[in-house]
Amino acid sequence: MAEVRAEMVANVWKIVVAEGDDVAEGDTLVILESMKMEIPVIAEDPGVVTAVKVAEGDVIQEGDLIAVID
Repeated sequence: MAEVRAEMVANVWKIVVAEGDDVAEGDTLVILESMKMEIPVIAEDPGVVTAVKVAEGDVIQEGDLIAVID
């Protein structure tokens, strides 16, 4: 199981995956927005998305859980 966590304070601009989706290493899970820049959150491991813990429009803090890949 891999937990994907935020590396910075940002807004959740777009969620690209849904629970149950298969992802490969390098796939974009979520796109964050910070200081007018779009920052993709990338899967570091292949697997199945078992949980998406954010919603579009959320403001997240560094270390917040974004998704779980099993």
